This record gives sequence, structure tokens and C-alpha cells, in this order.
Amino acid sequence: MPAPAHVDPRLLRAFVTVAEELHFTRAAARLYVAQQALSRDVRRLERELGCELFVRSTRRVTLTADGERLLPYASAALRAQDDLLAAAGQSRPLLVDLNSPGLETHREVLHRARERAPGHELMARYESGLTWAAGELLAGRLDATFGRFAGLAPAVRAGLDQQPVRYEPMAVVLPVNHPLAGLPEMPLAALAGETVYAGAGNARTEEWTDLARRLFDGRGITLAPPAPLAVGEEEFQRVMARTRNPILAVVGFPPLPGTVSRPLVEPVPLSPVSLVWRKGMTHPALAELRRSAAELAAERGWLERPVDSWLPGSDADVMGAHPMSRC
Repeated sequence: MPAPAHVDPRLLRAFVTVAEELHFTRAAARLYVAQQALSRDVRRLERELGCELFVRSTRRVTLTADGERLLPYASAALRAQDDLLAAAGQSRPLLVDLNSPGLETHREVLHRARERAPGHELMARYESGLTWAAGELLAGRLDATFGRFAGLAPAVRAGLDQQPVRYEPMAVVLPVNHPLAGLPEMPLAALAGETVYAGAGNARTEEWTDLARRLFDGRGITLAPPAPLAVGEEEFQRVMARTRNPILAVVGFPPLPGTVSRPLVEPVPLSPVSLVWRKGMTHPALAELRRSAAELAAERGWLERPVDSWLPGSDADVMGAHPMSRC
């Protein structure tokens, strides 16, 4: 077989990482990919090179003679790529969208990454919704963001990569004088007959409205119709006081004067959060952002689902396909 004209650096990195670990599960964890995806990349590289790189058995992984011979060349190629990217401006700031001010999960990941990478600038942006931010990622105007990956169109997801970060319990925000405001928790059944606002008509947050529609379906809860977007805290409170509609949120939603937030229960609906970036993008600070997200998820149990929880099947597939997720 003739030598390939081009070898994807991702395949080389898969090969080198497995060669260093001699263990596919550990190598997959280092690369933040599913083990099956890593195995596919290694086999694809073997096909392209026309040789076996590893001897695999149920108990161990070892390099073949060809693997031993090619390893130093693959390592050198990756070092050269890293040097090239650094020379081409990889020291530029990493632009990270936090969606909205006050969302603690996103802020904690960014702050941890800043601590881990003091030599890199990570700049916060606030694009308010993954649907909008995804377009900015693909256009190169953003580098990373957070949100519900399964809520994006398949054609958009094809140009992006993601790493599950957290299952956020959902809540409703109500005016303090709402008849349901006295409940310490909000059973979903208690919202039957209510009209709940979840961003319908806001093109920036279509993934959130879709999640709400799935949650409300069959429960007698009406999705509030599209309305002009209220911009600013004062305008938001004015509209809420006029409509008196509960607002779908997450438990960590920043508090507003004159309102109360009540966690949803029976079941506990979850908002799945992924770290999302443009496919193929490399930046030293992105690696630290991903490590920080994985560390915090493990430390805080962010990817552990409550027993009495609700999550659409499409979201479970996206979140569960990652080795860091636990159910």
C-alpha cells in the first residue's frame, strides 16, 4: 500500500497517547474521548499506514515492531505541529462564552482554567444561548461555550466537539406573590394549567425552548408564546410582574428582587450542560479549560444523575457517550 499523502494529526495523537499508556481506557481518559472513538482512530491510522501498530489482547496492549519504529516520528510530527500553532498565534486570548452573567457552573470552570493556565488569557463573553453561540464558534468569532449540545441541529453539531460537564437541576422563578410561591419545592404536577415562559421566539436560545417543550409535553403545562425579549434586569422584572408567568430556569439562576426560585421535583428535570468548541481547534488554554471542566465534574459529582430525574433520550445519548458521564 502506498504511503498516505496526509495523516490527520488527531490520529497521530491517538497513536502516541495509547503508546504512552499502553492502555486504551487510560488513553481515552487523557484525550477526553470515548474509548470506542479512540479505537476507531487507531484502526483508521493503521489502515492508512498499511501496518499494525499494536498487539491487543484481553489483558494487555503492546507496540508492534512497526509501532516501535514509527512512534518517534509521530511524536516529532506532533511537536512540530504544536510549535507551528504557537508561532501562528496560539498565544492569542481564548474567547469563552459563559451564556449569561451569574451562571455558576460556567464561571467555576473558567476560573479554574485561569488558575491552571496563568500564562494564557481566557476572555469571557456573554452570547446568551447555545444556538447563537454555535454559529459564532463555526465562524471563528468564539472559541468555546457551554450549553445543551443535543438541542443543536445535526448539521451544526457536525462542525463542533463537546465534553459533558454537568446535569443542572431545573427550577421555576415566580413573583413573590404568585399562588405557588409558598411551596418550598415545585412538583411538576403543580404547574398543570400554568403558562411558563421558556424563551419561545428567542432565536438565540432555541435549544432551551426545545428542552422546555419536551418537559411540558403531556403534563398540562403551556409554553408561553413568543414575546419581545426583555433586556436588562429592570425590564425583565416589569414584564414578569405584568404577565405573572413562571419562568423556567436552573437551580443556580441568579436571584432577582421580587421573585423566588423553586426547584422542580417529581421528577427532577435536568438541563444537560456540555463544553462546546469548534472541531479541530487547538489552543493551549482550551486543553486547560477541558481539564478544569473534567476536574470539577469529578469533584462535585456534576455528572451523577438523581434517581428521580428526567432527561430526554437524545440528551442522554449525547451525555452518556462520554467516558466522564455517570448515571
